[in-house]
Amino acid sequence: MKKIASIVLSAVMIMSLAACGSKTETPSETPAETPAETPAETPDEATGDLVIYCPHPLEFINPLVSEFETQSGIKVEVIAAGTGELLKRVESEAANPLGDIFWGGSLSTVKPVMNLFENYTSANEEFIQEDFKNTEGPLTRFTDIPSVLMVNTNLVGDIEIKGYEDLLKPELKGKIAMADPSKSSSSYEHLINMLYAMGEGDPEKGWEYVDLFIQNLDGKLLSGSSAVYKGVADGEYVVGLTFEEGGAKYVADGAPVELVYMEEGVISKPDGVYIIKDAKNMVNAKEFIDFITSEEAQTIIVEQLNRRSVRTDVAAPSYMMAKEDMNIIYDDEALVVENKNAWMEKFNDIFTNY
Repeated sequence: MKKIASIVLSAVMIMSLAACGSKTETPSETPAETPAETPAETPDEATGDLVIYCPHPLEFINPLVSEFETQSGIKVEVIAAGTGELLKRVESEAANPLGDIFWGGSLSTVKPVMNLFENYTSANEEFIQEDFKNTEGPLTRFTDIPSVLMVNTNLVGDIEIKGYEDLLKPELKGKIAMADPSKSSSSYEHLINMLYAMGEGDPEKGWEYVDLFIQNLDGKLLSGSSAVYKGVADGEYVVGLTFEEGGAKYVADGAPVELVYMEEGVISKPDGVYIIKDAKNMVNAKEFIDFITSEEAQTIIVEQLNRRSVRTDVAAPSYMMAKEDMNIIYDDEALVVENKNAWMEKFNDIFTNY
């Protein structure tokens, strides 16, 4: 009898060991991915966590990261700083990436360095608006952001502000908030927007306006995007040049501010979320891309975070101007990418001369 029991016990142990040895899938891997698309990570490479480099304000980051952590069980570490600073960090760490995701930054800012990012198409690509699909490989769009002017209604008085031309009014000198475009993607996008809008489609003709505009800044450039909308909301500046989302939060909260969509023309572009090339937590990074483009996350973005979705099935907030009511204009994307450094240098040269 003891011999029989011993045989049975040995058989059970062998079956248990076989079952444990056959479980090779990564817990955080999404069902949509196949083994061919998602190479297995070794314990030495993967930490089970996710490190995100992100220039967005914490009030935007936290609700989405919290929801992702709850759904996935993945612990997220966010490194927050300016777009330019974080891109330099990604570049300097290329041989040994310490981050997994770069979340934010306009496409005009990221495209010149998209070799720093991994090709990946999200599981939700079929629901993305046609203009915002990832045709390049590394560039996943996740929100649609028009450039706007943010006006403090308590300070503006009887000064009429409908667009860029109004920013040249003498009574606004020194009262305009704009960040350094080398540090702020929203300010860089405004530079592109004003070149095309005031040059009537020819950016070279727009520099005459930029020269006059810089004179009216009166030597003031702020350190980052958040300093612009906070400065206007706090009453330090009458008007600021920002992305729609930066001012929309204050509008939704009932602050004394309003958004102005420039009558000369508005460029509305998506910003993106990207996997850093050779990221150590590659599986988790792909899961985050799929999450942030999902209907659930995009609904949070619209209903709680004051942005426009890139999905076809998630409508914009009711208090934002409909895109069909804006004077939408377009830039030449290839030309913008080609001239980024030259335009930045030209802007800085003009600024330092005043």
